[in-house]
Amino acid sequence: MPFMHKTLMQKNLIKKAALISASALLLTAAVGTAQADTLSLDRLDDVLGFTADYGFTHIEELSVDGGNRIEVEGWLDEEWYADVEFSLDSGETLSEERERLVSGAWGMSEEDIRQAFERARQEGMVDFEEIDINRSGIIDLEGRDESGRDIDVSVRQGSYEVVEVDRD
Repeated sequence: MPFMHKTLMQKNLIKKAALISASALLLTAAVGTAQADTLSLDRLDDVLGFTADYGFTHIEELSVDGGNRIEVEGWLDEEWYADVEFSLDSGETLSEERERLVSGAWGMSEEDIRQAFERARQEGMVDFEEIDINRSGIIDLEGRDESGRDIDVSVRQGSYEVVEVDRD
């Protein structure tokens, strides 16, 4: 009987070790996936080059999508609004939707985006997930700091004053 009890305990220990290993592997994969949806601030010139080449004049939202894509929503002129996805590797347009709107162009200029990211960098952001602007002129940036922790920075368009920083 003691031999069977010992064998059962060993099997349970093996099962627990396998479960812990599997859990650790899943956690690592989840963290890797979360990290894949960010982009280094050093790639900002590439991203803004894609948007300029496409013809964006005002950007409402720019977000990293899946680690190797960037989605941009904004205006091409006073009438045409576009939602475009670019490859981060090549700048190739992967998908696009255009819509004619009468509300008129608004959003962030390239200079607004550069200034907002500079302020976010000063607050410790090194990678970004998304930048967007609301109609009241607050630019919200979501990203990560050097240690991989979430950081959100809100900046006022024009003055580039930091109005809020949230670190998780």
